[in-house]
Amino acid sequence: MQAFEFYCPTKIYFGKGAEARVGEAVKHFGGTKVFIVYGGHSAVKSGLIARIEQTLTDAGLEHMSFGGVQPNPRLSHAREGVQKALAFGADFILGVGGGSVMDTSKAIAHGVANPGTDVWDFWSGRAKLEKTMPVGSVLTLAAAGSETSESAVLTNEDTMRKVGLNTPLNRPVLAFMNPELTFTVPEKQLVCGVADIIMHTLERYFTKVKEANVFTDRVAEDLIKTVMDASRVAIKNHEDYDAMSEIMWCGSVSHSNFTELGRGKDFSVHKLGHELSARFDATHGASLTALWGSWAKYVYRDDTARFAQFAERIFGVDASSGTEEERAQLGIEKMVAYFKSLGMPVSLPELLQTKLNDSELHSLADLATAG
Repeated sequence: MQAFEFYCPTKIYFGKGAEARVGEAVKHFGGTKVFIVYGGHSAVKSGLIARIEQTLTDAGLEHMSFGGVQPNPRLSHAREGVQKALAFGADFILGVGGGSVMDTSKAIAHGVANPGTDVWDFWSGRAKLEKTMPVGSVLTLAAAGSETSESAVLTNEDTMRKVGLNTPLNRPVLAFMNPELTFTVPEKQLVCGVADIIMHTLERYFTKVKEANVFTDRVAEDLIKTVMDASRVAIKNHEDYDAMSEIMWCGSVSHSNFTELGRGKDFSVHKLGHELSARFDATHGASLTALWGSWAKYVYRDDTARFAQFAERIFGVDASSGTEEERAQLGIEKMVAYFKSLGMPVSLPELLQTKLNDSELHSLADLATAG
């Protein structure tokens, strides 16, 4: 096992009715004026925002709600949230939604804690983030894992850049995870979320590290298989509690860094996917599946044994299936076929409904690999 550091301080409330404990938990973490961040009208129409507001009121906490978060979370909206949260005097930020809501919540928390600095300065590297304020989440979509992760992304509409920021200060202090809140998620969001969870794990499974990390490998492999199995059930029945709960928990574990201990992460596909999302507003999960097969076919010879191991442990491809290289290739083909079975795009023309020219591809690659 290789050396690593791991820190994940998020307190998690998992199970039916978990969101009912928001008020008492936020109060325990010192919140008195709670700024609620959410996305579209569904959170309001379902009554979820009203229930969250009521549990805060019952705990004696002031609150203000701020909706309108979009997929590929916008910098302009985060900036607006910072100003409103400052005017309100917020001391706790609570995201109600999926990854885009959580990443916006993190940005707002950083902005409120550092009112003299534009939040984009943290994402662009012009300023170093050294303090923030507490953030919690009520998860309604299993995908990004932002509720337990040190990561957050923002899209700058002016520059058409989607950039990630990794820092321990991005870790939420609280996460409320009720799988029932994901029952009404549209199928496209469900399968894109499944793809994102798997890709978070694949980008940690395939790295430059070649030394053995047995337990980390087994956690990653079983997580991928669990999500694949659960997805087949969930697609047929979005209200299968067991399937949706497995997907939800795997999403949090995958992006908490637990599946990378001793291995680190690569995230080349994510970086390319971010550029596609910023430029074409492509759905995040779909941008990843559109790229992964091509990426894997390009790099697998750097560690053919690793790809062959993946094929064997995920898909049962054993020595009788050919040479090590043939097994590696077959594993890639089977992973791509699984993504396709979800209805996900597995090439750029499928994703964008057009073919990019060499100049456009080189530009995207340059942006994705820029320091």
